[in-house]
Amino acid sequence: MTDLELVGLFKCLADKSRLQILQSLAKEDMYVERLAERLALSASTVSFHLKKLQEIGAVTSYRTQYYTMYALCKPFFDINLLDILCKPSEDADIQSQRENQYRQKVIDTCFNLGRLKSLPTQLKKRKIVLEVISGAFAYNKLYSEREVNIIIADYYDDFCTIRRDLVEFGLLSRKDGMYWRN
Repeated sequence: MTDLELVGLFKCLADKSRLQILQSLAKEDMYVERLAERLALSASTVSFHLKKLQEIGAVTSYRTQYYTMYALCKPFFDINLLDILCKPSEDADIQSQRENQYRQKVIDTCFNLGRLKSLPTQLKKRKIVLEVISGAFAYNKLYSEREVNIIIADYYDDFCTIRRDLVEFGLLSRKDGMYWRN
């Protein structure tokens, strides 16, 4: 399903009358007048809701004698809600681009010629700054505390705070006085 179809589905399901219609059709196929009588709605209201449900594919219709019968399209409801939510959005590229622009704006604001002007207090911005600094550490290499301090001092004078934050944010790990990049 596309994002637009999902929005249509959730809009249809967000109406109490449509839910009642779907619940009735789950028990048995019915015609408009019978649904109207059962739900205490006018026939025109039921027809309107059935049209909306047909547009998204939740309901089908067929002719029998004098009536147009409506039936629940059961395969339509064989979808897993978690699968829908985990599916990548059509706007994922746009969202990723916005995140990258935000990240670059934070970096441009916080750094001047490779040095950190000040450590942001907002956690999201602080993490971005710490990720930039953690880029100076190689993977699969052990660093002594002194080496870590020297590398951090190239970015910011308060290397103790940065070192502690790098560990706290999980960008560096520490054991027995040795550090390594995660």
